[in-house]
Amino acid sequence: MIPAGLREGIQGLSSRSGILVIALILGNLIFNILANTGFKLSANSATWGGFLAWQVVGNLSGFIAVLNLTGAMRFIPLHVAYPISAGLTVIGVQLFAARLLLHEAVTPAQWLGTLLVVVGIVLIGGR
Repeated sequence: MIPAGLREGIQGLSSRSGILVIALILGNLIFNILANTGFKLSANSATWGGFLAWQVVGNLSGFIAVLNLTGAMRFIPLHVAYPISAGLTVIGVQLFAARLLLHEAVTPAQWLGTLLVVVGIVLIGGR
């Protein structure tokens, strides 16, 4: 489900630009998940080499995520792009990185928080 504000912004673009915006937002999400996962693995590393290697992965991924967000903001307003990016990152890190990759427990209160983030994305993106 694409929030209304993002959908309207994409509809105003050519189909090629709309696909590009979606790809940039998805790229931002993927690289944010990778960055946060890299930082967690760095924090858990038993060696300096592992710590530094995962720091490099996290920082490079974060840089690529920022480039994707910057590209998306060429086509959609900041007040739509940033909340969607931040919210999707919270959801992606919570569900994909923490739960599926790192097998961390997610409490019912955290699931409720994730649901509220989704509601927030819809409300902010819907203008």
